Amino acid sequence: MTAAERAHALLERVRALHDEWARVVRALDEDAVHAPSALSGWTRAHLLSHVARNADGLGNLLNWAKTGVETPMYATATARDAGIEAGADRSAAVIIADVVDSGERFTDLAASLPDEAWAGAARDRQGRPVTGEEVLRKRLAETSIHLVDLDFGYDFDRVSGLLGREFEVVVSSAIASYGEGLPAVLLVAVDGDGTRHEWRMGEGDPAKVTGTPGAVLAWITGRGDGSTLDGEVPPLPHWL
Repeated sequence: MTAAERAHALLERVRALHDEWARVVRALDEDAVHAPSALSGWTRAHLLSHVARNADGLGNLLNWAKTGVETPMYATATARDAGIEAGADRSAAVIIADVVDSGERFTDLAASLPDEAWAGAARDRQGRPVTGEEVLRKRLAETSIHLVDLDFGYDFDRVSGLLGREFEVVVSSAIASYGEGLPAVLLVAVDGDGTRHEWRMGEGDPAKVTGTPGAVLAWITGRGDGSTLDGEVPPLPHWL
């Protein structure tokens, strides 16, 4: 498949996750929006504001890949955190509309990209090179993992099912986000029908770690201690 063909498949899955978010957030009232999320120190309002600003920030990277004009995710190094804090103080209605509208802006922009732009180059928030296609992978990871962090009825088993065959993309994106320093692991997820998914991490002779897709996704994203996995599960670096 070409980068454009892969990107179009990813975009359909991103749209489906955005639709899921729209259904969820519209069920939240004022108290629920400002209640704690599963992320330490963050209310759901913080998390929802982050999801919205992430859509806009990744949209900047799509424009960069499309035009070649440098357009960072955030204007300054502190703009991301400042935007989340400011956003968390808004009313539930405003936050919910922001999540839905920002998701639509992102998918509309992505749909407008010409095929060649999906191989175009940009740099992520950490300064690492990414293509337009990889920006979609990042959005898919954000919108799936944070559904669990919202602490409103989703666990990683449910989310891995929503991802379908793009589950592998999200795990690969999570592994890549750590950069260097990962332990040597052969990570194996086994579906209910026996289908295996494998990833090789780190350098050297790997330990084999096996589990369900949900258990693998929880561990590799720093949301699980690995107790539901089989094998000698090593500690991971801090999740960024």
